Amino acid sequence: MRYSLRQLEVFLATARYENVTRAAEELAMSQSAASGSLKELERQFDMKLFDRQGKRLQLSELGQQLRPQIESLMEQARSLEHALTGEDGAGRLEIGATLTIGNYIAVNMIADFRQQNTKSDIILRVANTATIAKQVAGFELDMGLIEGELQHPDLDIVHWRRDELVVFAAPNHPLATSNALSDQDLLTLPWIVRESGSGTRQAFDRAMQGILTDLQIAMELQHTEGIKRAVEAGLGVGCLSQICLEDAFKRGSLVPLPVPGRDFRREWYIITHRDKFHSAALKRWLTLCLQRWST
Repeated sequence: MRYSLRQLEVFLATARYENVTRAAEELAMSQSAASGSLKELERQFDMKLFDRQGKRLQLSELGQQLRPQIESLMEQARSLEHALTGEDGAGRLEIGATLTIGNYIAVNMIADFRQQNTKSDIILRVANTATIAKQVAGFELDMGLIEGELQHPDLDIVHWRRDELVVFAAPNHPLATSNALSDQDLLTLPWIVRESGSGTRQAFDRAMQGILTDLQIAMELQHTEGIKRAVEAGLGVGCLSQICLEDAFKRGSLVPLPVPGRDFRREWYIITHRDKFHSAALKRWLTLCLQRWST
């Protein structure tokens, strides 16, 4: 065989960081050893895997074509190693989740998974839908749990569960005791909402179709807790998943505002790369998601 698994590890790490020094640090190698490994791989097959721009290395067209196959091969090699050592259910999983899922559901899912898979190591990355999709597509994450609708040629997108947004305000808000908010009411309110690129913002914009451009967007924040605190302080009203508002409603620090004329329902999705090899650990995690945590 004219290549080694170590050379492929260096290739993948360099593709991830676009920098040989950072790749070497991840693999506990010297910079010169990592650089030499990469150059030898290119020399052996007389090919160019990266376009060099100063210290930054970008995948060449050939490198982009080969990356999915190499990712899959390395996953299979790791899976085989676990099987040979009698740890077929072990392995490291890097899971991505959007903010509502990551902050309010994913930790309990991981605890559930670890009860049956004590040798598996799970890393959770929390970001908005656009970021999680980019990282799954770039093989930085094994899979993602997202709140937003998505179309991507390299990703498998599977329906996971349903959710619903709720409009809410501080308990002393003038409309806190209203039985129903009209479109005219919505237009008079200052809104504190999630940033563009988030699934929650996507669902909010869709629900407000027809009046969206006339709404008063007072503030855009990246974190649900920041939005809740701002609404509690009387800076405006918000619209978030009912899951992240349940405790606040029970305490009475926030109150729901009924909006019967608008549809705030949405779907959540599981995303994986089409060319991703599914290790035993990943298969078990996906089974848990779909069988025990779906609605």
